[in-house]
Amino acid sequence: MGLTAAGAAWSATPTAARTSSTAAHTSSSLRTCTVSDLYVSTGRKEGAAGSLYWPVRFTNTGTTSCALRGYPGVSVLDTAHHQIGPAATHSGRSYDTVTLTPSHSASAVVRTTNGPVGGPCLRAGTYLRIYPPASRAAALLPAPWKICSGVFQVGPVNVQGVF
Repeated sequence: MGLTAAGAAWSATPTAARTSSTAAHTSSSLRTCTVSDLYVSTGRKEGAAGSLYWPVRFTNTGTTSCALRGYPGVSVLDTAHHQIGPAATHSGRSYDTVTLTPSHSASAVVRTTNGPVGGPCLRAGTYLRIYPPASRAAALLPAPWKICSGVFQVGPVNVQGVF
């Protein structure tokens, strides 16, 4: 699936995860996924309407289900692991709890402008530091990324692949 009229969307395996509209139900029965439960990777970058979108995928590598709810923390790092610019701000989209069964995935999408549209670009980063929602430990991904025009946002973890 490519970009949709409502914003950026990427395909997700239909059985990859289940979304629960009641956080209390999920949080009382499932533990929150941690970095040690997850394989964190990136999908394919896509551009649209002056923006660049890049999905960050969270795959449950454990043997039991776990839950993710909300926004991951994302920042750009240079080769020496120093942060470049501010961390990503939240897109403001509402979210539900996502239940990840073993071997299944959900994604959050990061966004910047597609070049200096209304402002300069910062120097290119070499890594993305990604904290899963509610986590104090991060995954470090080799991932070239450049923040442009002061725009750096992340959407919530979801199974629809939307920003």
